[in-house]
Amino acid sequence: MRPRSSLFRPLAALLGMLTVTPAVSAASRSAAGVYDVRDFGARGDGKALDTAAINRAMDAAASAGGGTVRLPAGEYRSTSVHLRSNVTLEIGAGATLIAAAPGNGVGYDPAEPNPAGGHYQDFGHSHWHNSLIWGEGLHDVAIVGPGQIFGQGLARDSSPDGKDQSGIGNKSIALKLCRNVILRDITIRHGGWFGLLATGVDNLTVDGLKIDTNRDGMDLDCCRNVRVSDCTVNSPHDDGICLKSSYGLGFLRPTENVTITNCQVSGFDEGTLLDGTFQGRGGTGRIKFGTESNGGFRNITVSNCVFDHCLGLALEEVDGGALEDVSVSNLTLRDIGNAPIFLRLGGRLRGPAGTAMGALRRVGISHVDVYDAAPASSVIVAGVPDGRIEDVAMSDIRLWFRGGGTPAQAARVPPEDEKGYPEPGSLGVMPAYGFFLRHVRGISLDHVQVHSLTDDRRPAFVLNDVGGADFAQVNAQHPAGVPVFALESVSDLALHQVRGVADTMRERVEAGTM
Repeated sequence: MRPRSSLFRPLAALLGMLTVTPAVSAASRSAAGVYDVRDFGARGDGKALDTAAINRAMDAAASAGGGTVRLPAGEYRSTSVHLRSNVTLEIGAGATLIAAAPGNGVGYDPAEPNPAGGHYQDFGHSHWHNSLIWGEGLHDVAIVGPGQIFGQGLARDSSPDGKDQSGIGNKSIALKLCRNVILRDITIRHGGWFGLLATGVDNLTVDGLKIDTNRDGMDLDCCRNVRVSDCTVNSPHDDGICLKSSYGLGFLRPTENVTITNCQVSGFDEGTLLDGTFQGRGGTGRIKFGTESNGGFRNITVSNCVFDHCLGLALEEVDGGALEDVSVSNLTLRDIGNAPIFLRLGGRLRGPAGTAMGALRRVGISHVDVYDAAPASSVIVAGVPDGRIEDVAMSDIRLWFRGGGTPAQAARVPPEDEKGYPEPGSLGVMPAYGFFLRHVRGISLDHVQVHSLTDDRRPAFVLNDVGGADFAQVNAQHPAGVPVFALESVSDLALHQVRGVADTMRERVEAGTM
């Protein structure tokens, strides 16, 4: 029989090997393509400023040709983090990247000069470097979760003089002229002026984000080939998911080839999305195209989205571009504070001298359910005398408004406000409780139901300067003595199976009711 000591030698050797194996060095982790910011000096204690350590890890990954920079569980105070090509920033489970408050020697990167594009947009849309995380001219970049970005020290606007020279940061994530970008499964809390500002970004995937913020959730400006999916955005004081096509780059660039699907937008009090209490009557929220719209919008779909306690869907073209070939389907909207659907072509024309009136055409909206929409605004499809909206189709839509409109409101003529900021509220109380259509050429409503929760003394439909209007299978609630339609300067009107109104085709109606 062997001595007992000899029996334990192989076991001891094995245990020794097991003891060494978990102690993987920083070098071997980096060799594996993962760069832990703690290995580069980050503390993650919520007190130390970890900016330099995080950027050292980003530089090391980039120098190696790419990799993943990981923030493990902890709280990392930081100012401007510089994204790099071929590098993924991973904010791990239990990790929070906190925007440090500026001052006492702590500051964000200065806003870069922008002489070409800074004249026509506000400061926030025209600068990117003054952000918590930013990248310019990059490719193959990702920011992934499941951790959180907390914009605690970010401003919600620029400094009063508009020059922002004080080290202030105002965006959680800013991207300019990048391509092949993925943002996935991160949470943005209190994101500053923009939770995400992406300008001139191609091949952009935004998937699974939760944003609960004090201003815009995400602005996608002059971007192409974009997929936004499964995102939840609560933004009581500004827009939730907003497409823009500004002049911020100094040249025209459309926002095109975009899908927005399976998303939720709301306007509850800030923070109550993430804590699950959903407090507050409702703020802005919403999905919007515009207001900045110099380059236009085309080839875009919005589908399977929920609006809750916020404003309605807004498609706005006022700065000379063309908004065209847009399909919207399968929306539910509840407790809506203004027009549940707002299509607006205007002549603000904020851009270089000579900018001409734009276009809004070929828009399809179908399978929409709206409950408890504000009484002041109807659905609004409004161009201007020298800019008519064209070729709009709406089908399978059910709307419930709060009602309560008066005969005096029914007699009101909303201002044209051609050069004004395009918001339903700027037009005042609508003379219709269901649909207000003005300066439109070619519109069809098919299988549309309009109801009010309390009696409304306004017509369901008001048409002014409308040509080629087809109504089929329409049911509009209306009290006795209140017409379904009020018409002025309407041509080529066709009504088929509109409850309470005889089928008719009229070449011209100068003024009248039905």
